[in-house]
Amino acid sequence: MNTDNSGPAFPSNRDMAHDSKYDHAPGMSMRDYFAAKAMHALLNNASAMEGAWHVEAKAAYAIADAMLAARAKP
Repeated sequence: MNTDNSGPAFPSNRDMAHDSKYDHAPGMSMRDYFAAKAMHALLNNASAMEGAWHVEAKAAYAIADAMLAARAKP
């Protein structure tokens, strides 16, 4: 499965690939950023504290994927 990560969450105008002070790494993707925000919201729910972290993580990425799909629609 090829997942759309929608590029970096915090893009930079600086060409970091040609600057020796920085590693060439794009950092967090938009998908990861959205999933982290969704995970935070899910964990604020008391039922999320039951220890089913893998279920909450999958739900966070499902929410992130829905957010990316909504952004892509005009």
